[in-house]
Amino acid sequence: MSGSRVLACGHYQPTRVVTNAELAASVDTSDAWIRSRVGIETRRVAAADETVADMAAQAAERALLAAGLTGADIDFVIVATCTAWDRSPNTAARVAASIGAVSPAAIDLNTVCSGFPHALAVADQAIRAGAARRALVIGSEKFTDFTDWSDRSTCVLTGDGAGAVVLEAAVRAEISPVLWGSFPELGDKIRIEAPAHVLAQEGQAVYRWATRTLPEFALRVCAMAGVRPEELGGVVTHQANLRIIEPLARKIGAVNAVVARDIVESGNTSAASIPLALSKLVERREIDKGEPVLLFGFGGGLSYAGQIIRCP
Repeated sequence: MSGSRVLACGHYQPTRVVTNAELAASVDTSDAWIRSRVGIETRRVAAADETVADMAAQAAERALLAAGLTGADIDFVIVATCTAWDRSPNTAARVAASIGAVSPAAIDLNTVCSGFPHALAVADQAIRAGAARRALVIGSEKFTDFTDWSDRSTCVLTGDGAGAVVLEAAVRAEISPVLWGSFPELGDKIRIEAPAHVLAQEGQAVYRWATRTLPEFALRVCAMAGVRPEELGGVVTHQANLRIIEPLARKIGAVNAVVARDIVESGNTSAASIPLALSKLVERREIDKGEPVLLFGFGGGLSYAGQIIRCP
């Protein structure tokens, strides 16, 4: 086998929907202000007793069902998250137990909002090296647990949910090499730190970094994959801000791509945002099977990672 491919996707979101109007009743904000600044209309909020592992397992089960597999077929589980409270057992181990995986490698990975493409790259490389045969790669976040609901600059952003993909070994690689890196000197621009353990960020600094820096990296991902931007069938970036997402696709020349805009209904779900948005596009068949799709994550660290996959 020369590589791996995405076999299927699945996602899960909590049932509670919080509108901009509901937030405006408790903090000094408005529906118009939120839409104009970040593009969000609604977000999902998990129940008090619903954990990151619970949501990850739900997304994993749905991905397995779509793939026609069971947990027993999986030998590697990797979960990208920055919001799990438990340290041991880790989230991946809880998911593995929930789905009935037998003796899998089970790893959590935290690069915040760029976590999913980082995790996808690790799983792809494990399969290429012969260390795994089939992998579950999951992004799951309960971001609202780490939200200061009195801070109007951040409480309007966050949402909860999970997305998952099943990878398997393939004769023809359908996942490109990853481009990843970070700007650690800017790492404190996005923080969830002790003792408060709530999201804080310098929004304008992050926005400038993303809009000025990331298009070049996205183009490098395309070049590494041997795919021209106009050949892309989809662009699925971290769902941070509609004013970042849409210009990025435009700047790289992805003129024929479906651009994921899940932030409008889901908010910022950190590491869950890319697999959540991808799963919805696949479920609705908005991207044709086999089309090249750019995945690109960015955020806390300040870190970034991206690769091109073939749509399952």
